[in-house]
Amino acid sequence: MPIDTRRYYETPEGIALEMRLAGPLVRACAWAIDFAIRCALYLGLTLTLAFLGGLGLAVALIGFFLIEWFYPVLFEVHSGMTPGKKAMGLWVVQDNGTPIDWSASLVRNLLRAADFLPLFYGFGLICMLINRDFKRLGDLAAGTLVVYRETQSQRLDLPQAEPLPPPRPLTLEEQQTLLAFAERSHRLSAERREELAGLLAPWIRPCSVSPEQGLYAYARWLTKGR
Repeated sequence: MPIDTRRYYETPEGIALEMRLAGPLVRACAWAIDFAIRCALYLGLTLTLAFLGGLGLAVALIGFFLIEWFYPVLFEVHSGMTPGKKAMGLWVVQDNGTPIDWSASLVRNLLRAADFLPLFYGFGLICMLINRDFKRLGDLAAGTLVVYRETQSQRLDLPQAEPLPPPRPLTLEEQQTLLAFAERSHRLSAERREELAGLLAPWIRPCSVSPEQGLYAYARWLTKGR
C-alpha cells in the first residue's frame, strides 16, 4: 500500500532499493533545459557551417539529426542523466533500479516521436498521468523509470513510542510502508498523519493505543527501538 511516489525493488541478494518517482512537472522542466541546450547546439552548428553553402547545409542536417536523437542517449548511458535531468536532480534507471543500457536508452528516446503526438507530448503526458509509475510510452517500451537522485541515505529518527511487535508477521513491502510513514511523519500535518494512520490501521490492526501511536510502536520494534 504505497503512501507516496516511492517504489521498492528487492534484489536477488535481498537488498531493498528505494526509488522516488519523478512526476510530469519536474520532468517537463528537465526537458525544457535540454531543449534550450539543443537549440544552442543547433545555432552554433548552423553559424559554423553557414559559409560552406550546400555542403554546409547537408552536414548541418546530419548534425541536427544526431543531436536530436542521440544527445539524450549518450548522456543517459554515460551517467544516467542529461544536463537537464542533472539540474533537476533526476536520473533514468531500469525498472529494477540498475543503470540504463544502450538498448533501453535508444528505445525510450526513439519513441519520443510517438510521445510527442498529437502535439506537445500529448500522448506522453496522458500516458504518464494514467500510469502509477509516471511512465511515458518510451518508458513502458524500454522498461525504465525516471527517479530522483537521493543525496541522503541516513535514516531519520522515529517518533518516540514504546516498541511493540506487530500482531502478525509483516511482508517486506508492509515493513517499508510502515517505516516510510514513521520516518516522514514530522513533515506531515497532524491531519495528514491522522488520515494516513487511519488508512493503515485496519491493515496492521493496532490495539490498545491510537492508530498513529500504534504504528510508531511497530516501527520502533522493527528498528529495534532506534
